[in-house]
Amino acid sequence: MKTYTTQIHTEFIRLQDLLKFEGLCETGGVAKARVQEGEVKVNGEVCTMRGKKLRSGDSVTIDDTTVTIE
Repeated sequence: MKTYTTQIHTEFIRLQDLLKFEGLCETGGVAKARVQEGEVKVNGEVCTMRGKKLRSGDSVTIDDTTVTIE
């Protein structure tokens, strides 16, 4: 399992944007589909809201990768 952190310089970042930004999904369409199919966890719980606002301290897990936001 890969685990790493990323920094944001805004109040929040939307889940689908983080997945694209970090290269965890190739396109917005892929991110949307994977989120809606329940393949993404936010803070350890399945999240099906692609527009979920993520803030510092949140973590996102997809496949075997976890990204923590600072």
